[in-house]
Amino acid sequence: MDLNHQVNDAKIPLQPHVLIFPLPFQGPVNCALKLAELLCLSGIHVTFLNTEHIHRPLLRHTQVVSRFNSYPNFRFETVPDGVEHEKPVSGDRFMEVMEAVDTVSRPLFREMMVSGSLSSRSDRPVTVMIPDACFSFAVDIALETSTPVVVFDTVSPCCLWTSYLNLPTLIQAGDVPFKGDDLDELIKSVPGTEHIMRRRDLASFCRTNDLSDPVIQLILKEARTAPQAQGFIINTFEDLDALILPHMKKLCPNIYPIGPLHSLHKARLMANTTLVSSDTTLSNSVWKEDRSCLSWLDKHPPKTVLYVSIGSLATMTVNQLLEIWHGVVNSEKPFLWVRRPGSITGEYDESQIPIELLERTKEIGCIVDWAPQEDVLAHPAVGGFLTHSGWNSTIESIVEGVPMICWPYFVDQQVNSRFVGEVWKLGIDMKDTCDRVIVEKAVRDVMGTRRDMFIQCADGWANLAKESIAEMGSSSMSLSRLIDDIKAMSSTTK
Repeated sequence: MDLNHQVNDAKIPLQPHVLIFPLPFQGPVNCALKLAELLCLSGIHVTFLNTEHIHRPLLRHTQVVSRFNSYPNFRFETVPDGVEHEKPVSGDRFMEVMEAVDTVSRPLFREMMVSGSLSSRSDRPVTVMIPDACFSFAVDIALETSTPVVVFDTVSPCCLWTSYLNLPTLIQAGDVPFKGDDLDELIKSVPGTEHIMRRRDLASFCRTNDLSDPVIQLILKEARTAPQAQGFIINTFEDLDALILPHMKKLCPNIYPIGPLHSLHKARLMANTTLVSSDTTLSNSVWKEDRSCLSWLDKHPPKTVLYVSIGSLATMTVNQLLEIWHGVVNSEKPFLWVRRPGSITGEYDESQIPIELLERTKEIGCIVDWAPQEDVLAHPAVGGFLTHSGWNSTIESIVEGVPMICWPYFVDQQVNSRFVGEVWKLGIDMKDTCDRVIVEKAVRDVMGTRRDMFIQCADGWANLAKESIAEMGSSSMSLSRLIDDIKAMSSTTK
């Protein structure tokens, strides 16, 4: 008699075994690995499923395998995805990756869950699935196999509520597609944000005129399937999203706000000295980090340096690069600028750059391909962040009390930048503009003229973030509840 028959015949409760399946991009993988480690610390067995395209650079640029070797209850699995690009792709290829996953990975994943290595027939069946909420097919497969499922969405909760879960409402109300060209018209059909959100502040895909657009269809599918899950994990804390969480809980009652996830993860690891030493590298980056920029920051006084980065997916044109570059240099503030390979579209070479711009950059600037962002934002010298407003970047900046200048690119970034400027009062929303005069003024405002006001707000939110991950803080309690619920769901006999 095989092990599976012994389990079924004896009705022995299954040991908790969580499958985590993130979107194959830098931000979601980074968050999911932190969640995986928190679950491992609680004694739960975790299988982390990556698609091959994202797993290759993760192994190349990090110590993630050796780090997770500390956990006998953790293992990596990969699934083919049909993506042939050697390096991680930019945001303009988002749907190319998603379509490849749907075509290649989805049927293979279903086979793994129905009859393969992760199924009830295996030696260690998956007892709870945690896929990215965007993987609606994973929720369908969980329902098909009677596997409890808790979805994890790494976009901001403010975007998740206003533009994802309420996309059917926006369409029904006639707010999407937009009628006319007034992007400043208020959106009044989403509960909780009636006096805040303008058309221009909805997620970027809401600007389409075609409801058959693949991204729109992807989000509509998520809006239908995600509420069918047993729970919803989000990277925020109760105070930060108090405006929308009560409304979200009416649609998805069982929500686990466990953010700031990177802070909670770091605090739990630091409390476990057997796992973390002074030379432990916690990076989950799929890009090679240049840590020399930290030494450059060491040479500057507190809160004097502007950090500039558009993250792991956003891109800019050569003209946009020049406008931002001129604005930053003209502000006369020292700056550290991350320029990810492939982030500048079109034909670009340094011969196009005015010599005076290059010379002044050598005097007051530092440009690197990629940086250890959490360490950069935590550095005392950093006093402002010109950001694409990705959610990881936004919440990392909030934790460190660094005011932001927001230049959003796509998806949730338009919503995040609005909340940064209008709700949390943490900086300036510069969306839909790219002008050197506006950039210069924003930098001078955040790091000069209005600095004290922004710092006061930023310090307040940073303190609330710290309180949320304390022993009895809201996010710590949510994590404990998630762990207890995973164990309870896993104890169901099969």
